[in-house]
Amino acid sequence: MNQILGEQSIQFENPPYLIGDAAIVGEKEGQGPYKHYFDKVEKDPYFGTDSWEEAESQLQLQTAALALQKTGLTYGDIRYIFAGDLLGQNIATSFGLMDLNRSLFGLYGACSTLGESLTLGAMTISGGFADKVMCLTSSHFGSAEKQFRFPLEYGNQRPLSATWTVTGSGAFILSNEEHAGAITSHIRITGATPGAITDFGVQDSMNMGAAMAPAACDTIFKNLQDFSRMPEDYDKIITGDLGTIGQEILLKLLRDKGYDISRQHMDCGIEIYDPKTQDTHAGGSGCGCSASMLSAYILKQLRSGTWKRILMVPTGALLSTVSFNEGQTVPGIAHGVVLEYQ
Repeated sequence: MNQILGEQSIQFENPPYLIGDAAIVGEKEGQGPYKHYFDKVEKDPYFGTDSWEEAESQLQLQTAALALQKTGLTYGDIRYIFAGDLLGQNIATSFGLMDLNRSLFGLYGACSTLGESLTLGAMTISGGFADKVMCLTSSHFGSAEKQFRFPLEYGNQRPLSATWTVTGSGAFILSNEEHAGAITSHIRITGATPGAITDFGVQDSMNMGAAMAPAACDTIFKNLQDFSRMPEDYDKIITGDLGTIGQEILLKLLRDKGYDISRQHMDCGIEIYDPKTQDTHAGGSGCGCSASMLSAYILKQLRSGTWKRILMVPTGALLSTVSFNEGQTVPGIAHGVVLEYQ
């Protein structure tokens, strides 16, 4: 079977099973609509450390350990880890996981890193290069604000187009077998549509939804074209963190291409906070946004059989403090992953 599909998609000959996962979030996320779905809500934003960056490393490490604990596996059972975060040089990942003594692929796709890690992990399993891998991402409000915006002590005013970086992490274990101890998984990654960088010339670093929406549109369009599917072939088409502004742009761009996904679309950044009680402006963002929502809520809908097939499209804005301060645009990227209950 040829696993290359269409212009840029993959249809896995040996679809890997998603056998385990975990999600840990911060206190603000634990006050939102999905507070009862997360595995753990940590009220200490420092996670017992002395800095935001160390806190994110600890957040990622704890989430990885919890995913293993839930499946009865150990780090020795994991051949490769595909992980990333938002910080320069992926320091939350490297410092958080360096003592595990496992082969690590450090990834950066901004907030789309979950899609990148799941795609590469699935390719590795399906290709026979590993029997079990872990895919892991995280973000932290304090560390992200410190790097990309202003120190929290500055108390700067946020525009209405801004999103709130989620303090959260999601860990996922992929396997070539459906069993992990007493757990039997029926969720498989059957396909993927790796995204291409898309730049519509947006220069406002506080409006990442507008920067990422064209990339999400391109990936979803290519997925539907490559797999010869219509939006209704998916129970849900889920983006990572476009927020309210990005969602509106995405729906219009896809309508212009002949596809209406308004009935299927869900955005993790819109869902994770309650706009009536939590002042986050356009919604949530960050690597931990789609990762924590996938583990806490989305996979539960698949496991229960409520949803049979979804297209998960984490979205990322490829910017740095250097790039936008020098007047560069904010390109976007989005990676699509097809998950099915089988």
